[in-house]
Amino acid sequence: MAKMTTQLLNKSLEELQNDGIPEDLINKIRNKIKNEDLEEEQLEYLLNKVYINFNNAIVETSEPVGTVAAQSIGEPGTQMTLRTFHYAGVEEFSVTQGLPRLIEIVDARRFPSTPQMTIYLDSAHRNDEKEAIKVHNRIEQIRIEQISSEVDLDFVNWNIIINLIPKICEKKGIDVDSIPEILKRYKKKGSIKREGNKIIVDPGIEDLQQLQKLREKILKKVVKGIRGVKRGLLTPGDDGKEWVIKTEGTNMVGVVQIEGVDISRTVSNHIHEVEKLFGIEAARSLIIEEAKKVLEQQGLDVDLRHLLILSDLMCTTGSIQSIGRHGISGAKSSVFARAAFEVTVNQLLDAGLYGEEERLLGIPENVIVGQVCPIGTGRVSVQFDLDKNLEILKAKK
Repeated sequence: MAKMTTQLLNKSLEELQNDGIPEDLINKIRNKIKNEDLEEEQLEYLLNKVYINFNNAIVETSEPVGTVAAQSIGEPGTQMTLRTFHYAGVEEFSVTQGLPRLIEIVDARRFPSTPQMTIYLDSAHRNDEKEAIKVHNRIEQIRIEQISSEVDLDFVNWNIIINLIPKICEKKGIDVDSIPEILKRYKKKGSIKREGNKIIVDPGIEDLQQLQKLREKILKKVVKGIRGVKRGLLTPGDDGKEWVIKTEGTNMVGVVQIEGVDISRTVSNHIHEVEKLFGIEAARSLIIEEAKKVLEQQGLDVDLRHLLILSDLMCTTGSIQSIGRHGISGAKSSVFARAAFEVTVNQLLDAGLYGEEERLLGIPENVIVGQVCPIGTGRVSVQFDLDKNLEILKAKK
């Protein structure tokens, strides 16, 4: 048997491209098999298989792809609930998974219930644990309550005394001398001074309630790190070769400004935040990735094309829309399609008030009036000319 040569491979792939296979797929095949030790018959068999599978994967004319996608995601979605609420959690973080997370994505919620980021580091910091810890310390939000053993109220002098823990301050890389500067914004009058490991705040207030309120504000004051990133966890990456920071809470805008962070790989599960920073295409990719991750975790196999159509529909206007009456379903031009979804009476009343017209172009509205839906064979309209038919019959006789 003759072995495959580069010339034969290029010629065969050229023929395949002429038969209508896309160029990016041709390049993928070339990269996959150029170093393989194949024979001519094997190459021919493989390329025939590619051609057949590609043509089988093309959508038929007038196929209702939206309905098929809705069924493909909806059916496993209903089977998912059993395993959702008994998941132990991942690496000390609680993560919303399963159906609740899928609903969150599809609803395009403004704030996810468990916002998280996976922060990758640049080449100078990713391989050295000490360097990675430095970046981690710049990112993780540290409040006064985390570095102090107690914050007392001194009712004799009407002061607030913060007892710092030097070990934690040192571990987190916090300069104790800088803390009075950070707390200055609460000092309308009075003074802030440091005595050893104590910081004494004299606000010049002699009112118990006001002093209590000020104490609460001081406890929550961020000393270091990025606002919104509650906790960070330094863990080895999936390949075990580099250090990665996983965080509870997100603030992509703040993180990308930190020295040592690899902006190109850092990801958040907060779709709106990603859209704001990187644009609608990045948000679309995130919707696909997040939905895919949820389905894979539950062991469900949903074709990627259904998720692609979902994400395209959500992002088609240039901003993220939810799938529901406040988003895509509520913005449909058909009155019956909107009424079939939710708040039926209100939709019909409003349509009557504004004199809307129903064109019966979609699927739900034709189902409601009992007509053939314009999908599949129902899309084709064939008309029969009786006079012409009579002429043909007479000519045959």
